[in-house]
Amino acid sequence: MPNLTRRGFIAASLAACTARTLPPLAAKVGGRRVLTLSYDKALGMMRAIERVVP
Repeated sequence: MPNLTRRGFIAASLAACTARTLPPLAAKVGGRRVLTLSYDKALGMMRAIERVVP
């Protein structure tokens, strides 16, 4: 059994709760996801922009 500090335990618990609750919530949200790649001149590289379209 790993030795966990209080902060580590809380972080692990929150990660487990998030992993359990987010997939069902994402499935309930209607619409589809659109991923667009665009060139950002300020950054000098490609950037991915994700949108949810109803």
